[in-house]
Amino acid sequence: MVSFLTPVVTAFGISVVLCQLFIPLLKRFHVGQQVREDGPKEHLKKSGTPTMGGVVILFAVFLTSLLFVKRYPRIWPVLFVMLGFGCIGFLDDSIKLLRSHSMGLAPMQKLLLEAAVTMGFAFYMGIGNMETKVLIPFTGGLSDGIFLELGVWYVPLLFFGMLGCANGANFTDGIDGLASGVTLMISAFLAVVSIGAGHQSAPVSCAVSGALLGFLMYNMYPARVFMGDTGSLALGGFVAASAFLLQIPLFLVMIGIVYLAEVLSVILQVLVFRLCNGKRLFKMAPIHHHLELCGWEETEITALFTILTAVCCVLALFGL
Repeated sequence: MVSFLTPVVTAFGISVVLCQLFIPLLKRFHVGQQVREDGPKEHLKKSGTPTMGGVVILFAVFLTSLLFVKRYPRIWPVLFVMLGFGCIGFLDDSIKLLRSHSMGLAPMQKLLLEAAVTMGFAFYMGIGNMETKVLIPFTGGLSDGIFLELGVWYVPLLFFGMLGCANGANFTDGIDGLASGVTLMISAFLAVVSIGAGHQSAPVSCAVSGALLGFLMYNMYPARVFMGDTGSLALGGFVAASAFLLQIPLFLVMIGIVYLAEVLSVILQVLVFRLCNGKRLFKMAPIHHHLELCGWEETEITALFTILTAVCCVLALFGL
C-alpha cells in the first residue's frame, strides 16, 4: 500500500508546481474561459478566467505513470484513452478560444472523434480476443463474484460506456470544483479496487487522484483555473477505460451517478423542448445550472454532488 502512495504524492506535487507555472502563462496569453451568454448571470464574472488547465492534470498523470510503466505495462491502454480524449478536448478548447465563443467542435464531430479513440482502445485490448465478461454488482468480488458473458454485446457496451462517461464528465464541468471533486471520489474508488485486485492500472488511478488533489487547490471556489474540455473529456475517458479493464463497467451507473444525472438532464431537456412546443423541464441544463437558478450556491452544489458520489462509491465497494 505504501508503494502506491508514491504516484499519489508525485502527481500531487507535479500538479501543484505546474499550476503555479501554468496559470500565469495562460493569463499572459489571454487563454480565458468563454462563458455562455445564456447561462447563469453570476457566471459572467468568470469570463477570462484561465482555462485548459486539464493540460496540467494530463502532464501530472502521464509523467508520474512513466515511472511505473516498466513494471506495470498495462498502464498504456488507460493512458492512451486519457491522452486521446484529452487531445479532443484540447482541440475543442482551442476552437473556442480562436472563435472567442463558448461553442467549439460540433457535437457530431466530437462524438466521431471519441468513437475513433474508443475503437483504438478496443483494438489495443485485442478486439476479437478481449475478455467480454463483466462482474455483476453485489454477487461477490472480482475473484469469486458472478460474471455476465456479454459476447458480441460487449463492444456496444464499450462504446456506450466510454462516450457516456466522457460526455458525462464534460457536462459535469460547469461550476467551480464540481468535475474535479466528483472525479476525485471516483478515481479513489478505482485506485482502491485496482490495488485490492492487484491490477496493473493501479498506478494510473493513484496518479489521477493525486493530480486532482493538486488541481483542486486552484479549481475550488472561487476558481483560479478551469480544466476545460481538455481535462473533463480526459477524466471521463480514464474512468470508463479503468472500469472496463477491471471488468466492472456495470458499476459505472453507481459510481458515475452524477455523470449520469448530468447527461440525462440534458437529454430530457432537449426531448421535452422538441416534443412540447418549446417547453422546458429544467430552468437550464445540465442539472447543476438548474439548481443554481433555483437559488443554490455553487459551493452547495459541489459539496452535494461530491458527497453523493462518495456515498455511491462506498456502496459500490460493498458490491464487490
